[in-house]
Amino acid sequence: MAVKWTGGHSSPILCLNASQEGLVASGAEGGDLMVWGEDGTPLGHTRFQGADDVTSVLFSPSCPTKLYASHGETISLLDVRSLKVSLDHFHVNEEEINCLSLNETENLLASADDSGAIKILDLENKKVSRSLKRHSNICSSVAFRPQRPQSLVSCGLDMQVMLWNLQKARPLWITNLQEDETEEMESPQSPGQLLNPALAHSVSVASCGNIFSCGAEDGKVRIFRVVGVKCEQELGFKGHTLGVSQVCFLPESYMLLTGGNDGKIMLWDVSSEVEKKQKSPTKHTHRKKTKKAAYTKQGRNTHALVTDEEEHGKILPKLSVEHGEKVNWLLSTKIKGYQNILVADQTSCVSVYPLKAF
Repeated sequence: MAVKWTGGHSSPILCLNASQEGLVASGAEGGDLMVWGEDGTPLGHTRFQGADDVTSVLFSPSCPTKLYASHGETISLLDVRSLKVSLDHFHVNEEEINCLSLNETENLLASADDSGAIKILDLENKKVSRSLKRHSNICSSVAFRPQRPQSLVSCGLDMQVMLWNLQKARPLWITNLQEDETEEMESPQSPGQLLNPALAHSVSVASCGNIFSCGAEDGKVRIFRVVGVKCEQELGFKGHTLGVSQVCFLPESYMLLTGGNDGKIMLWDVSSEVEKKQKSPTKHTHRKKTKKAAYTKQGRNTHALVTDEEEHGKILPKLSVEHGEKVNWLLSTKIKGYQNILVADQTSCVSVYPLKAF
């Protein structure tokens, strides 16, 4: 079913990104970076000195020949037409970078690292404008919110999800996913599920900017809504039998791609639930209670909702693919006019699945 792009890497691919002109970049273990044409033809290759893993790649939307790549503690700015020479490089993180995110106005670049810090790089002045330090363990994923260039969300292996506004050095809102897990342990679960803590691996923000998803080690996908200066969990559902390593909203929709350590790729449609909540918002009666009480109550409501929805068959994947390899990165992009899923895994090739039906 999948088309394989081969002939580029010789080690596992860790990250992917696509330009608006159809180019695809991939980063791999050992410092390897490739650029591909939309037909899977290798167009360029470089290997960074030091051979640190290339953990995140990011095209500039306004200038599709510009490519940011993180390797080790360094961010390199490259021209895809000449990959061998970096246009610029930034060493602002103290430990290995896991994720890069560019805001919509393209003046700020966020880099999340193993220390739990998120560095905000001012690209015009070429210096750090903010250093966000609240995660107590590896910060695995960070994403600027569309239409809100000063706001971002992050998650980490401390099981915390945070909402930030760059006018403040502290997060506006924090939730600990393990509290939600503790709530679920009161109901019968398979023994294997109980052993997996809710380490948060990936966040993705929908194009509207107010809805975002988080994938975690407990196999659960959570959907949050930003309401003012805080967030509320809209949904929580399971489809993967192992940790959810990647979540990715399709452009201009509430269709969500998820990839897991179980080797499965799933496509979910959460639009009905998200839009239903927009039309009939719930009363926030828990505001006067403590944070812990609010989170606990919220967890109970979400669990009840999901159980009810599952009984009616609504929170089920629209598509489920047995990919067969642990998913390192998921990407949805148009190739020759059609939407496709690109997958990086433990192999050295990129897998491409067509999504013509959607």
